[in-house]
Amino acid sequence: MAKTQQSETESNPKTDPKDTSNQIKDPSQWTTGGEPMTGAQASYLKTLSEETKEPEAFDPDLDKAEASQRIDALRKEAGKA
Repeated sequence: MAKTQQSETESNPKTDPKDTSNQIKDPSQWTTGGEPMTGAQASYLKTLSEETKEPEAFDPDLDKAEASQRIDALRKEAGKA
């Protein structure tokens, strides 16, 4: 089989620095952000809320995006960011 060349309209994220499809997205833009937080997120959020003495920051009903945002905020507060 002959290899086909990539058309000029297609971008290759490895060679085209203008392709931003792999950039870190804001949690509010995640397609799975509305799903329940993962076990790892819950565990880390619980630990951070205890370390920062803010137990109200942990809510077991948070979704992935909300948990990520709280984790980021608590990490900054704890000096881990």
